[in-house]
Parts: sequence; structure tokens; C-alpha cells
Amino acid sequence: MNVSLRITTAALVASTLALGACKPLDKDTGKPADGEGKPATSALAGLKNEKEQVSYVIGTQVGESIAPAKEEIDLDVLFKAIRDAVDGKESKLDEAQAMQVMQAFGERMQARQMAEFEELKTKNASEGEAFLAENGKKPGVTTTASGLQYEVLTEGTGPKPKLTDTIRVHYKGTLLDGETFDSSIDRGEPVQFGLSQVVPGWQEGLQLMPVGSKYKLWIPGKLGYGEQGTPGGPIGPNATLVFEVELLEIVNSAQ
Repeated sequence: MNVSLRITTAALVASTLALGACKPLDKDTGKPADGEGKPATSALAGLKNEKEQVSYVIGTQVGESIAPAKEEIDLDVLFKAIRDAVDGKESKLDEAQAMQVMQAFGERMQARQMAEFEELKTKNASEGEAFLAENGKKPGVTTTASGLQYEVLTEGTGPKPKLTDTIRVHYKGTLLDGETFDSSIDRGEPVQFGLSQVVPGWQEGLQLMPVGSKYKLWIPGKLGYGEQGTPGGPIGPNATLVFEVELLEIVNSAQ
């Protein structure tokens, strides 16, 4: 992780200015106008003018960008450094010193993130194993040799797909805490894909389903996104996933 507050802040300010430049200008004042052609200067949330509003937005963006490192930052010193830079005062650190400080900081943050990732990986694996052990005891839940668990909600009468087939499905995916991370049902549009292109738990589970079926699948981390999860995404390392899947059709069978 290479952290550069100077680059981050500059990018945020530049993007904010770019957004303002894209807005229509009021013909009399030359300032960005709202959708009705009037200057956008009305009070918002107690911020009485545009200067206060812009300052608040930029401050919020900067704050959000440094929030992950808040335990490493002295806000009083940070605010003083911002004031010094805005006032054009010479920095207390030269370029070489600043680079050395930020390199050490980046290495420390990376080490902390890796430790947190390993802790989460162990936690998710343990919680998943405990959940599946209990879930497998419930009536109607079947556990396969791989560890995949499924429950038949509706049994269809059509053919079962093969790994080489392209299928069309409706589905909803959640984490063990019930949080939805993906849902074609919510989007209102089924999804079509080659069965060989999805995670092993889906490959196995969908091949058990006749067309017209709706199954509930519990997929252990090793049959889902594994130890890496989806980097930057909603699925953590070793996360056990829950899907409700309806197999609508085999679009083009290998046969």
C-alpha cells in the first residue's frame, strides 16, 4: 500500500473543480448554476454559502480518504500542515524526508492490513465450518462429498445441465449474516453464463438441478471465492455463501 496524502488531496480537489466546470454557468454571475439556471448558493445543512459548502465537501472527501489510517494520524498536526501549505509556508520536511516518512508509513499500514486479513480469513473459516455443521443437521438439507449443502425448494421436471452447457438463472446471494451481495432478482433480469465459468459450488449445485427447479445452496469458502475472497468487494476470505437459485433454462446444450 503506497500512501500519498498529497496526491490524494490534490486529486480530490481537481475532481471537484472538474465537476464544477461541467455545470452550466449563470449568464449574469458566471458561477455554476442549478438545473433551473439559478446560482447554486442556497443554504444547505447550515452551510450558508457556496464557499462553506465547497469547503465542507472537500473536507469530507479528505476525511474519508484518511479514515482508514485515523489511528496513525495526529489531526492537530494535519490541520496545521494544511494551513501552512495553503498559506505558502515552507514545509518542515524536504522531499527526501517526506518520502522516507511515507514509505515507512505505507509499509506499516500494509503489514497491519495483512494481519487483519489473516485474522478475518481464520474467523470466516471457523464461523463457516460451525454454521455448516449445524445447518447440515436440518431436515431437507443435503451435504455432498465436497461439502456443498443444498435444499430443494422446488423440483423441476426438465433436463439437468452439464458443465459444458450455457444456462439462464435467477438468483440471490447473501452472506451468513443475511447481507445481500448480489441479486439478479433485485435487478429484475435473469443472468446467462457458461456453467464452467462460475465457482465450483455453483458448478456442482446447478448440475444437480433439473430445469424449472429452485434450490438453496450453502457454499463453503473452498468452493466459492476461497482464501482471497473478492478483493475490494463484498465477499471476504473463506466466506461461506448462501444462494437461492432458480434454473430457468439450458440455453444451448453441448449435446
